[in-house]
Amino acid sequence: MGKLTYLVHQSLDGYIEGPNGEFDWPAMGPELSAYSQQLTPEGTVFLYGRKVWELMAGFWPNAEQYSQDPHDLAFAPVWRQAPKVVVSRTLTSADFNTRIISEDPAQQITALKDAGTDLVLFGGSDLAAHLTEHRVIDEYHVVIHPLLLGTGRPAFPAAPQRTALELTGTRSFDGRTTLLRHQLVTDADTH
Repeated sequence: MGKLTYLVHQSLDGYIEGPNGEFDWPAMGPELSAYSQQLTPEGTVFLYGRKVWELMAGFWPNAEQYSQDPHDLAFAPVWRQAPKVVVSRTLTSADFNTRIISEDPAQQITALKDAGTDLVLFGGSDLAAHLTEHRVIDEYHVVIHPLLLGTGRPAFPAAPQRTALELTGTRSFDGRTTLLRHQLVTDADTH
């Protein structure tokens, strides 16, 4: 059985984007970069909602032209090679080894997990909320950056029900960011 990990970068006050959609604030130091690489061994499927997919597809294929940051240079070839899934009702095609799921994302992603596929969902609060509601996400890896955005898109939008999680670890990276790692509490865990 595979698993789905949700990796999200958020401000201390809980936002993944600034008020104008800005995502220029996360700092990827060497320790955080190495951690993100550990989460994505070969064969891991990268999962995106359409908005995040468009950001990634606009940068990673040619990252070396835009950046000389060590994280970007190390991750760009990993991104290009990795199998990817984008959940979208509007996209009709996607390059870069990408499959589109347009209907029943919770069911289709569960089928991938049942087939032994490990996936990492990068950002995408709407997709994360949908998959949380359907109990498809197994682990939540929340990286908190030392910044108050004041307003913007919340990392965890309002949900129709509670979701019980168990803290499985914490870690500091580069003397700057903090990871909170949680796993989904299953029905079996509560009995």
